[in-house]
Amino acid sequence: MYIVDSLYSSSKNDNKEIRYSYRMISESFLGGQAFGIEAERQDLIEGNVVQIERDLIRKISNKEDKVKTLLNLLHDYQVSPIHLVDILGEYVDNYVSDFCF
Repeated sequence: MYIVDSLYSSSKNDNKEIRYSYRMISESFLGGQAFGIEAERQDLIEGNVVQIERDLIRKISNKEDKVKTLLNLLHDYQVSPIHLVDILGEYVDNYVSDFCF
């Protein structure tokens, strides 16, 4: 598995900073490539990481442009890793046909 693209954002409220990282990942699958997404959130207080949340969906599609669009969607709306599957679930269900089993 390797990282194809990454997007970052952050926000501050009171004394807490929240950093989001969204990574498009790729790995070999059925003689081709499968693209997925990893989302990570770090909560920082006074520059120290106090909590990390991370989730990923390893195989969304073998079409890089479709997964890149989803990566941008997550970034634009600062989706938490906790909601990754909730937001992308229907897309993943529809894109499974891209693999042509």
